[in-house]
Amino acid sequence: MKNIFVTGCTGYIGSHTCVELLNENYNVIGLDNFSNSKKNVLDNITKITGKVINFYEGNMLDKDLLDKIFNENEIDAVIDFAAFKSVGDSVSKPIEYYINNVSSVLTLLSVMKKHNVKTLVFSSSATVYGDSKIMPITEECKTGKTTNPYGTSKLYCEGILQDLYKSDNEWNICIFRYFNPVGAHKSGLIGEEPNGIPANLMPFISKVATGELEILSVFGNDYNTIDGTGVRDYIHVVDLAKAHVKGIEKLNMDKKGMHIYNLGTGKGYSVLEMIKAFEKVNGVFIPYRIVGRRHGDIAICYADPSKAQKELNWKAELKLEDMCKDAYNFTKRLLKWPE
Repeated sequence: MKNIFVTGCTGYIGSHTCVELLNENYNVIGLDNFSNSKKNVLDNITKITGKVINFYEGNMLDKDLLDKIFNENEIDAVIDFAAFKSVGDSVSKPIEYYINNVSSVLTLLSVMKKHNVKTLVFSSSATVYGDSKIMPITEECKTGKTTNPYGTSKLYCEGILQDLYKSDNEWNICIFRYFNPVGAHKSGLIGEEPNGIPANLMPFISKVATGELEILSVFGNDYNTIDGTGVRDYIHVVDLAKAHVKGIEKLNMDKKGMHIYNLGTGKGYSVLEMIKAFEKVNGVFIPYRIVGRRHGDIAICYADPSKAQKELNWKAELKLEDMCKDAYNFTKRLLKWPE
C-alpha cells in the first residue's frame, strides 16, 4: 500500500500528514480547493521532504474531478481531511457545514466504491461525544447529543461509514477522533494559517503575541473547571500526523475492518493555563479579556488515548512547551521576523 490520496492536503492537519507520509516513502496524491489554506503550502512541503505531491486543485463535491483522479492514479487508500472545522463558525453557518462536511464524504465514498478502493482513514472529532460526563473519554463513551453543527456533521459521517461497513465488510476503515491539535512543524514552514481571524485558541494567541491582533478573547470564565475557563486536550499536530501513518499501517495489515481511535494526550489544560504556558515558553505577554461563553462550547474534554497506544503503537510524544514554541515560531516566520 504505497499510493495515498489525501483530501484537504494543504490544510493544517493534512499538510503535516503529507510530510509524514512522504518521509515514510509513500506516494501522495493530493486534493484541495484552498478554502482555508494557502497555495505556498505545497512548495513548503517539498522544501521539508524533498518530494512532490501529485496535486489536483478542486472541490470534493466535484464527482467528475474525483473520478478523474482515481482514473489517473493507482490509489491504494484515502485519508479524508476535507472539512470545515470551526465550532463557532458552524453554529452560524450550519447549512454550509452540512453540505461541505457530509455531502463531500458521500461523493468521495461513491467514487471510491466505483473504483473498488475500500481503504479509508477518516478525520473525525471528539465533538461527537457531545458534553460527556465521563472523563477521560474512551472510545466506548456514548456519542450523540452534540452541541454544535460541526460535531453533528462528523457524527453523521461516522454513521454513514458504519452503515457502509455493515453493508459491505470488505471495507477497511479507520476513524480518528481528534481532540485539540495545536503547534506547527519544527521547520516553521507549515502550521495553522487560517484565512481571516483565527477560530482556534493557539493561532489566536500567536497573533496577539506578534501584535497582529490586539487582545485575546477568552470565551467564558464561569465553567466548573480549575480556573473557570474551558479545559481541552491539546495535542501537537506532528504527533497527530504520525498517527495517520500508523493508521495506514494498521489498515494495510488488517485488510478489512472498522476501527475507531481517540487521538489526544490524556491531559487537559485550561485556556488560562495555555496562555501562561505560552507566555513562559516564549517570553511574551498575552493581553486577554473575558467575554461571554461561545455557543456550542463545553466545559471540559480530554481523551483516554490508550487504545491507540495499544493497537497502533502510537503515543503523543511532544509536550505543551513544544506546542507553544512551534506555534509561535511558525507565526513569527510568516511575518519574516529574524530567527
